[in-house]
This record gives sequence, structure tokens and C-alpha cells, in this order.
Amino acid sequence: MGDAIFAAACRIAGLLVLALLGAIIIGLFIGGLPAFRAFGFGFVFSTEWDPVQEVFGAGVSIYGTVITAVLALVLAVPLAFGVAFYLTELAPAWLRRPVGTAVELLAAVPSIIYGMWGFFLIVPFMAQTVQPFVIDTLGELPLIGDLFAGPPFGTGIFTAALILAIMVLPFIAATMRDVFETVPAVYKESAYGLGCTQWEVVRSVVLPYTRISVVGGIMLGLGRALGETMAVTFVIGNANRISTSLFGPGNTIASVIALEFGESELGSLKLSALLALGFLLFVISFIVLAASRFLLRQRRKA
Repeated sequence: MGDAIFAAACRIAGLLVLALLGAIIIGLFIGGLPAFRAFGFGFVFSTEWDPVQEVFGAGVSIYGTVITAVLALVLAVPLAFGVAFYLTELAPAWLRRPVGTAVELLAAVPSIIYGMWGFFLIVPFMAQTVQPFVIDTLGELPLIGDLFAGPPFGTGIFTAALILAIMVLPFIAATMRDVFETVPAVYKESAYGLGCTQWEVVRSVVLPYTRISVVGGIMLGLGRALGETMAVTFVIGNANRISTSLFGPGNTIASVIALEFGESELGSLKLSALLALGFLLFVISFIVLAASRFLLRQRRKA
């Protein structure tokens, strides 16, 4: 009797999660349906966002969401790997716990604190020091110069990606550290016995053994970066245009919803467009998750 009750409770819990997820997706789709009907499939690619003329498009927001999340991973993953490698292989025993706790505490900081910190400290530093130097050096180079051109406002896509990288770093680093510690010691000792260096042990033993969990941790960080709202809103510039420069302003799906949801009237086309943006964010997250699962499945078969 107890086993039957426990099995039923677990089944209900699992189905409840699916029901909640389905209800959110269906609710967003139904709410955004007027916008999809008004603008068609072009809503996804349109770069116009004019509340006065009631012309809306998701192109700029989708671009900003994807580019900031990808840049954040490019910045955060190497640092997270270095932190995890240091804590598991290099750090003395007395230092591992304090450093590990400090990394985990970064994950507990509210996003609005990151946003305020980025706006009052990082943005002035970027505007006065980093961006002028990069613009004067890399901005004059052919091919890649356009990526670093423009006035040094401090806010922009790169600043938002930097803040996101700091936010997702503890999630990825903590996951990597935990899975690195699950590698059987005999595997590493055997590799050391064959004359491998620490880097060769990590590359040939630790990473192959933990690659599925490592990719899962990276996807966890990517999910956090895709949906982050307040921190990005503070530092991205909130301009509805696609800039070729990483220092140019932009916006994301989450920042647009946060800024304009309070000004949208119930039943208006603008509110429908915002709900449609939320539905598209769900779709992007699902595509990323499905792609990662597909890649992991291919690696398992290999």
C-alpha cells in the first residue's frame, strides 16, 4: 500500500510539472495570437517596434537575447573551467572550501544587485577606460573593426554580456567542480602513473568522463542568460535597433517585456506583442535544450 501511494504521488508530481509548463506555453501563445495574426511570420524577423503606429517586431529583441547569451558563455565557460580545475586539482585542501563557498555565494546575489552594480561601477569603467582603448586599437583594424566601433557610452551589448557572464559563472563553475570530483581517483592515478601531466589528465580522463554533466551545466548557465531581465535592462542601453558594434546599445526579449509591460493596456496589440515575445523566448530556450540533448545523444552513440 505504501509503495502504491508513493508511486502515485511521484507520478502526480511529474505530471504536474508538465501541466504547469504546458499551461504557461499555451497561455503565452493564446495571449500573443493577435500579434501573430496581425503581423504574420514576419513578426519574428521584423526590426520595427513603434507603439504609436502599433507596428511591432521581435527581430531586434531576439538578436539581442541570442548575442548577449552567447557572448556571456564565451566569457564565462573558460573562467568556470579554470575555477573548477583549480578547486579540484590545484588548490590546497584548506583553501578549497572557502573559495568554493565564495563562488556559490555569487549565485545567491539578486539580479537587480548585479544590474545596479553594473550600472554604477562597470558602465563608467567601460566608458572611461576599456571602450576608448579598444576602439582606438581594434576599432581601426579591417574586418573586425566594425565590431568595436562607435562612441564609448559604457552601456551596450558587450557590457550586458559581461554582467551575464559574471551571473552565470557560479552556476557553471559549481557544476563543473562537483562533476570533476566524481571522477574515480584510480582513473587519474593511472594516468599520472603513465606519465601524463595535469592538463593531459584533465583533457583525456576528466573531461571525457564528465562531458555530459559539463554540457548540462553550461546549458544551465545559458538558460539563466537567456531569461535574465533586470541586470540586462540596467546596462544594455535599451535601444530598438541592431548594431554591428558590440559596444552599441540594444535590447533583449526580457528587457523589453520588463520595460513596456506596465505601459501596455489590457487587450491592446502591444500587450499581445509582449506576450508573443515571451512565447518566442520559450521557443528559443526549447530549441537550445533540444540541440544540446541531440548533441549529447550523438556523443553517447559514438
